[in-house]
Amino acid sequence: MKKFTTLLFFLLVGTAYAQTTIEGRVLDKMQQTIPGANVYIKNSFDGAVSKSDGQFSFSSTLEGKHVLVASFVGYKTLELDVELNGNPVQVELVLEEVINKLDGVTITAGAYEASDVKKVTVLKPLDIVTTASAAGDIMGAINTLPGTATVGESGRLFVRGGEGYETKVFIDGLEVRNAFGATVPNVPTRGRFSPFLFKGTTFSTGGYSAEFGQALSSVLALNSNDLPDESQADISLMSVGADAAYTKRWENTSLSAKVQVTDLRPYQDLVKQNFDWEEAPNATVTELVFRHKVSQTGLLKVYFNTDQSDFIIRQTNLDSPDRKDTLDLENKYLYLNASYRDVLSSRWSLKSGVSLTSNKDFLAFNSHQLAGEELGMHSKITLQWEAAEKLSINMGSDWFSREYLRRVKPVGEGASKTSFKENLLANFIEADYFASNRFVVRVGLRNEYTSLTHQNFLSPRVAMSYKLNQEGQFSLAYGRFVQAPQNDYSAIQPALRPEQATHYILNYQHIRNNRIFRIETYLKNYDNLVKFGTERDTNPNNYNNMGEGSAKGFDVFWRDNETLKNTDYWVSYSYVDAERNYQNFQQKATPSFISSHNLSVVIKHMIDPLRTQVGATFNYASPRAYTNPNKPGFQNSQTPSFQDISVNAAVLIKQNIILYCSSSNLLGRENIFGYEYASQPNGQGVYEGRPIGQGARRFLFVGLFITLTKDQKNNQLDNL
Repeated sequence: MKKFTTLLFFLLVGTAYAQTTIEGRVLDKMQQTIPGANVYIKNSFDGAVSKSDGQFSFSSTLEGKHVLVASFVGYKTLELDVELNGNPVQVELVLEEVINKLDGVTITAGAYEASDVKKVTVLKPLDIVTTASAAGDIMGAINTLPGTATVGESGRLFVRGGEGYETKVFIDGLEVRNAFGATVPNVPTRGRFSPFLFKGTTFSTGGYSAEFGQALSSVLALNSNDLPDESQADISLMSVGADAAYTKRWENTSLSAKVQVTDLRPYQDLVKQNFDWEEAPNATVTELVFRHKVSQTGLLKVYFNTDQSDFIIRQTNLDSPDRKDTLDLENKYLYLNASYRDVLSSRWSLKSGVSLTSNKDFLAFNSHQLAGEELGMHSKITLQWEAAEKLSINMGSDWFSREYLRRVKPVGEGASKTSFKENLLANFIEADYFASNRFVVRVGLRNEYTSLTHQNFLSPRVAMSYKLNQEGQFSLAYGRFVQAPQNDYSAIQPALRPEQATHYILNYQHIRNNRIFRIETYLKNYDNLVKFGTERDTNPNNYNNMGEGSAKGFDVFWRDNETLKNTDYWVSYSYVDAERNYQNFQQKATPSFISSHNLSVVIKHMIDPLRTQVGATFNYASPRAYTNPNKPGFQNSQTPSFQDISVNAAVLIKQNIILYCSSSNLLGRENIFGYEYASQPNGQGVYEGRPIGQGARRFLFVGLFITLTKDQKNNQLDNL
């Protein structure tokens, strides 16, 4: 018995001596401790969890060479060879962060993204349709975001002190020329494309990617829908017209067709108008969309749009107040977009396509005839390379081609023509380096060559973001941008160089519990702006690139769909201080389209028992400068401020039938955007003038939208 006890004692002691203690701490590459990490011997039950200070300790009876494993969510699993021989093992385990390019840090400087794919977005595609002041216009909804200005006599997007032509529209990465409907001065227009065509929108107020060019101020990138879920028909009956659409879905293919007729003549016969219409605006739009899944990853999309519109408006001739001028405008528009995307391998993907735009304007001004014809083409190929876990490279080439012809035939005179043709070749490369899930740097370079002046223009772009925590991040952006002169300028003087702008942007964004806060400050410097002598100067010798300007300011955005039950709202505020010496300006001054302060408040509320969403939008723009020739000085007067309250309601009558109503400028305020004056004083030495205002006190819209599918459960506002 004594011998057995002694043997047992030595066995226990031997077992104790065979145990090895493994201890240390778990850190990241920034030497920050990682609590809660799992540390264990591979293929065993021996291990521990790191404490709040990153320390861990455990013992093992295993002997010999083994593998020590450390793992934690968001970091790469670390494996380390260790020798277990009874001697204590001290280790420092440094984990490397796994880069998450989808949910990690993103560059937000100057970018507002609307998407249902990514979680962190400022707007959703549905917002574009249900914003009260937008009346279904993409551009109208974007105009409630910071950085935009209300220029009611135009309807185009004016961004951060830039002219309307400085914003360019792209569909699936391909340029859309003449993206707004044709019009005449002081008569507002709308965007040509239905918001239902698109699954996502990226609106850049500056500092945008090197992939895009030929835009001084802003890019609006629209991403079209992929294959639809099923076949369906849509019928819309509206106070301003009607449309019918049908989509047929096969296994890998779909074909959609739509015809839309817009006719404001009956509406304007019922509602008093400030404009004197001889024939109110009317248009016929046709659309065809073909989508085909070429392979598991390859998708071909072809979009075709035609738009034929016309109107006749009468305006008092200020030099002869007893006489009215008649402006008869007819527009014929065609747009074709064919794009293809595919994943070539685990590291390479491809996007390519071509777009064609044909735009013809025929304007009769009394007996004078003017015509403008533009043909534009954009082809593009882009390769995306996942060069490494932390490095993504986007590279490609563009070819822009445009031809423009302008004919003028005054009464009793022969016709005169001006024209030009330009080919513009561009190459770009851009790299995103993810130093961590908190820090990303984007460096890009774009080179453009124009055949008009045989010059190359380099446009460097740099942006970076640092994520403070899961909720907030800072972003910086810098970029140089060039844009060809407007068609009318290049037709008179083809030797004009592209205009240039340089952007500097600092942004902070905070997202928490369905609340978004953004604040952004910026500086834009303009160079090579086009200057000429008089307003309608046709002497090519008077045209040059001696213009310059600047714009600086800040934007604030707040969105909250958490605080108030069933209520979503956002507030946008922008301040801009801009001056230019360009066109026929004789000195540096604030242009007439600039409002120093712009405010938008958008609210939407869902009334569940009534299956109804109601909304309201308030827009404010501070007074704008203009020149009154009856007073000394330049830009010597100011308009009243702009104020508008718009409301809307969408009622789900049945699951597939929606009644939609809206009213702009509900209170009927007489908003004035500026004044125009006679070219010569009257007998009393006074220049006759008139205000530039709205076409009517308010615009009322009523629409019935019906969707037909097999189960009768879909509608055109699926999220209602």
